[in-house]
Amino acid sequence: MYDPVRLRTFLAVAQTLSFTRAAHRLSVRQSTVSQHVRRLEEETGRPLFSRDTHSVELTEDGEAMLGFARRILEVHEQASAYFTGTRLRGRLRFGASEDFVLTRLPEVLESFRREHPEVDLELTVELSGTLHERLAGGKLDLVLAKRRSGETHGEVVWHDRLVWIGARRLRLDPDRPVPLIAYPPPGISRDRALEALEREGRAYRVACTSGSLNGLIAAARAGLGVMAHSRGLVPPGLARVAERYGLPELGPVDFVLLHGTRRPSSHEAARALASAILSSGDHLHPGSPTTSPPGTTPPRRSGRTPPGPSGA
Repeated sequence: MYDPVRLRTFLAVAQTLSFTRAAHRLSVRQSTVSQHVRRLEEETGRPLFSRDTHSVELTEDGEAMLGFARRILEVHEQASAYFTGTRLRGRLRFGASEDFVLTRLPEVLESFRREHPEVDLELTVELSGTLHERLAGGKLDLVLAKRRSGETHGEVVWHDRLVWIGARRLRLDPDRPVPLIAYPPPGISRDRALEALEREGRAYRVACTSGSLNGLIAAARAGLGVMAHSRGLVPPGLARVAERYGLPELGPVDFVLLHGTRRPSSHEAARALASAILSSGDHLHPGSPTTSPPGTTPPRRSGRTPPGPSGA
């Protein structure tokens, strides 16, 4: 009933909340994106987006379409692979930042392995900065990580913001340096936190350093201090704290997919995994549903938070 090309366009707009960014991701004109969405809305008889000159938002029917679109495209890809006899093979070196440890990325990887059992998938979990370096050095084929400040390349999985988080019962002394919990260098969130504090002349001290997200979470839950983290990926037991203590804004951050030097043996596998992640970008968040039963509406997951894993 629904054209897969239009469904892919719909997913791109839903995940980026921008017709312009969706067009860039799909390498088509913005007018083509608008036409695909309009045709899909005509087919459903429902508005899928509410939009004005400043913003794009999913409607309730648009939220419901997310689950349907993902399942339709998944089945479409499976049928296409079956009847064309396409079987991906080779070694795929995939890197994901620490941000994705507690998300639904493992479910996406499990599905990919099930559909492509002859691909030797090698997973590296590291700081985003380290992943950028390994990609540039030809040691990885595909990376899912935060985009470095000032850079524009990469396929956006979702847009987010960095926020200050800490234990719910945390109490900071305004007369003492801000206790900071952070990844070691090179870390995007670490750099942004230090830059923001220094820009406003706030004294700080590093209370905990860990290359593991679980290590940082443990320190934050123990009340050792505050950490800069993705707004859409706040771990259970922690909460935003900036409002209480007047901490400086940390600004937006993009989670992107980056391809390395494309080796013939990994090119098709990397493209297939990238497609699976982009199609699932908005539901990588912890607690978001992998599927939505017919007639139900998934919880709102906008591309401004998503989606999405200098360093982590």
